[in-house]
Amino acid sequence: MSEDLHHECGVAALYWLEQPVNGWSLPGVEDGRRSVSALLPAMLLHLQNRGQLAAGFSTYSADRPQLLDTHKALGTVDEVFHLSQPERGRALIEEYAGTAAIGHTRYATSGADDSRYAQPFERHHGRLWKWFSFAFNGTLSNYTALRDNLVNKLGYHFSLGTDTEIIMHTLAYGLRGENLPPLKQVMVEVAGEFDGAYNIVFLDALGRMFVARDPLGFRPMHWAVQGQLFGAASESVALANLGFTEIHALEPGQMAVVEHGELRLERFAPVQPKARCFFEWVYFASVASEIDGQSVYRSRAAAGRRLAEVEDQELDANCIVVPVPDTAKAAADSFAFHLRIPCMEGLIRNRQIGRTFIQPGATRGEAARRKYTPLPSVLEGKRVFLVEDSIVRSTTLKSLVQQLRDRGKAREVHVRVACPPIVAPCFYGIDMSTLDELFAPQFLEPRYRGRPSTATLNRMEQALQVDSLRYLPVDDLSTAIGCERESLCLGCVTGRYPTAWGNRLVRRARANQAQGISGRTYD
Repeated sequence: MSEDLHHECGVAALYWLEQPVNGWSLPGVEDGRRSVSALLPAMLLHLQNRGQLAAGFSTYSADRPQLLDTHKALGTVDEVFHLSQPERGRALIEEYAGTAAIGHTRYATSGADDSRYAQPFERHHGRLWKWFSFAFNGTLSNYTALRDNLVNKLGYHFSLGTDTEIIMHTLAYGLRGENLPPLKQVMVEVAGEFDGAYNIVFLDALGRMFVARDPLGFRPMHWAVQGQLFGAASESVALANLGFTEIHALEPGQMAVVEHGELRLERFAPVQPKARCFFEWVYFASVASEIDGQSVYRSRAAAGRRLAEVEDQELDANCIVVPVPDTAKAAADSFAFHLRIPCMEGLIRNRQIGRTFIQPGATRGEAARRKYTPLPSVLEGKRVFLVEDSIVRSTTLKSLVQQLRDRGKAREVHVRVACPPIVAPCFYGIDMSTLDELFAPQFLEPRYRGRPSTATLNRMEQALQVDSLRYLPVDDLSTAIGCERESLCLGCVTGRYPTAWGNRLVRRARANQAQGISGRTYD
């Protein structure tokens, strides 16, 4: 994607169970060694597409005074866990050796240079079930209301101002009292309070663990058991690459609980219509992952095929397809295959350049010029079909198109987008929370219904300075993914949201825009 999006992180968990669940064991895991601390960072490496700013883990061991202990810092997984420094890395793993662990990778724009925002969050307490650590992936749409409700109570204070802090207070309240509360009851209370997307991994000083997926299933969560090892992660690829073979999707409103060394699945919220974020298949998830049984790669390839089926430009020997690295490649390959024209790497991405999305708006164009190198040997004199997975702000794409013409000497540039126009903010974990920052809304007609008119596309083409522009229609999204439309959250491409707070926030965003008020709709 030419403009990297902020996503609310990735989570993982591992637990060495008392008894094997099946007769298999993981390759490379020594049965006599019950520590999972060396395995958790390996899982987090496969979640770095979801977060590169900070990383951390909490581990539990009954054999040390610090029953529950947390290590976290700013940096990549490699930097935080010293993976490229064997001696330091081994010392860290030994220090935090334990039979259970939860982990987190973070990517954010607020508090970016403050290690206090890194997760997991640990809350100390003398009572073992009130001493807990947790990590979280998502966004609470009703964060402001929850915060105000707590601030208005006597003796509450927030030092970070994030929904993670809200979750910590809510979990702590659920664990109140003189008697050990069931973990299911804690999540029942959480579900009654929260509106939005939240995957939670939790570990306490009694050695109890749970992994929970919110009742609408906005973000993916998978789990597996191999021998005595239980694992869970935001992406199936993190489990598969650790050696798990039978990987399952955690159902929305379901939690996997480990207590007394035994695993069980429990439902903490009633079954209801799903609202899975379609952007997971389009952009966020690793192309090697599956989400709820649907292949990310196949979904992107199907979107490219659909774009090819409705292609209306005349093709000739000078036509080539060029993907925007890297998430558009599957769609571009499929688009080219079905049109029987070459797909070539006319753009090379410099992987040492930081993400353009988090840089000030005035510098994004320059960042794009550093980030991508067009190849004149591929592009010169060609009619280029540039395949992009989505267009959010368009700042970087405009710069990229200009590079294809000026540096790459392309004759024509036709942009094909394997996603519908982004017409509204996201309130569930993707950092596009204002209408003003989006490219498409300023061009759309009042009665837009998911497919831009020819006149609208013409205005967009002029703004982007491209020869033609085509989007995947909203109606084709669910077909490409391979599921029912009603099971997806399509808020950012339709303006209609699956929760009460999502619809409330978009009404507020539109009212603010009409009054010329800019800024995050949450505030």
